[in-house]
Amino acid sequence: MGQAWELYRAHFRHLVSIAFIMYVIIAILTLVLILLLGNLGALAAVFVGVAAVFWLQGALVIAVDDIRDGRADLTIRQTLEGVRRRINTLSLLGFFFVLMFVIALILIVVGFLLFFIPGVALVFVFFYFLVRWILAVPVIMLEERGVFGGLDRSGELVRGHFWQVLGVVLLTLLVLIGAGIAISLVLSPLPNGLQGLVAQLVSSTLTAPFAALAWTLMYYDLRGAPEPALAAAA
Repeated sequence: MGQAWELYRAHFRHLVSIAFIMYVIIAILTLVLILLLGNLGALAAVFVGVAAVFWLQGALVIAVDDIRDGRADLTIRQTLEGVRRRINTLSLLGFFFVLMFVIALILIVVGFLLFFIPGVALVFVFFYFLVRWILAVPVIMLEERGVFGGLDRSGELVRGHFWQVLGVVLLTLLVLIGAGIAISLVLSPLPNGLQGLVAQLVSSTLTAPFAALAWTLMYYDLRGAPEPALAAAA
């Protein structure tokens, strides 16, 4: 988290610019779909919005990989070009996560309706797989693996470090939630409809790079860590 904050401060303008441009591109694409296809376009825009979350993460992973040496060598255009080459894999990963989330939500609700303990157990199972797969985007972008190869590789990296990874994920989410609340309070004088839209855009643009930094740096740390079996033998 400390490394992520230092790099975020040092390369704030570069990282936030990438996030903002990605959000503008996604907004324009969504608007075009709705104007051209009407209700069908609105439905397509939902799927684009899901995939776009992972496009943004992919772009920021490339940017983080670039600035780890202390300077930004890639232009924003080169960063976005890197995402374009992996856009199909990132989109499929996004749909996979949504499918898993829907299935998990249904099972958790049914578990709580049947009895309390199964519902709680399913919540823990959901978080277990969320942590296990949290490094899928860095793996896909930096190791050029497919969807399931990225998920398997993420699980390998997290194995033996589950609680540390969970701690980083929870701390990152707390930072994102706290920043979102603070930005909403600052923008509260705006009209209600506009306030929500602007607050979401500003909050996402400012916080997405920090999450990408924390999780991508965690990927590098775990990739360099010894395997649990080797560490135990040593």
